[in-house]
Amino acid sequence: MTLAELAELVRGGGLGPDPASCAVSVGFTTRQGARHATRGQSYRNTVVSLRVEDAVGSCAVEHVVDDDVHGCVGSTVLELLDHPSPAIRTAALDAYLAHARPHHLSATKSISVGPGSSLAKSLARAEAVIDLLDPAPGDRVLVVGVVNSLLHHLRERGATYVACDLKGGRTEWDEPVTTEAESALDGCTLVLASGMTVGNGTFEPLLRLAVAAGTPMVLFAQTAAAVLPWFIGSGVRAVSAEPYPFFWLDGGPTTIHHYTERPS
Repeated sequence: MTLAELAELVRGGGLGPDPASCAVSVGFTTRQGARHATRGQSYRNTVVSLRVEDAVGSCAVEHVVDDDVHGCVGSTVLELLDHPSPAIRTAALDAYLAHARPHHLSATKSISVGPGSSLAKSLARAEAVIDLLDPAPGDRVLVVGVVNSLLHHLRERGATYVACDLKGGRTEWDEPVTTEAESALDGCTLVLASGMTVGNGTFEPLLRLAVAAGTPMVLFAQTAAAVLPWFIGSGVRAVSAEPYPFFWLDGGPTTIHHYTERPS
């Protein structure tokens, strides 16, 4: 399975309703900056989201023109699958698949992240993701898309990690963050990667590397949350899917969905 093949299945109506009959009713952009209490680092996110019927599909992006997002309103999924923006193509595909195969009906298990502060919710979400990864003490995990709460739980489980992110920088524990996933994979026993890799074009190269190395991959996905479960069995072992609204938007309970099998 490739992203192009998945998009072709959608174009042909092989996974649900005719995409030419599925129009985007709402297009919006979420921009946020966050610094959890007691944490020494802040971060910023920009996410493009499109609504198709009852579902919202999303893709994190470095930069987007608001008029491009607003211009999606009224367009069909079929049209947007050929949009020049990778973020808009991804959000449209994600929204369609979330509509065609709703998470609450397709996931292996749905998990409520309880109410709390931004840090409490970040840690709770991360604990559920690490439960899905299930590292053993001594495992070395390539973490692509650095989230300090994930690193916290890996440390608690006795696993080591290589932190990798296109932005580089340092972790909360002042460890270097590499920008080179290919060289970082050597010696790792597991890969834990963000769905943001779909939006920035690094997902499929990373997946090919992991498959060639025989290294299982688990994904945590706000971007492409409904897309990535289709790669289970093609090098991906499991997916923690978190559709909009994300944990950082709401102090109340939010839901994530764990997949260990492809949607059916």
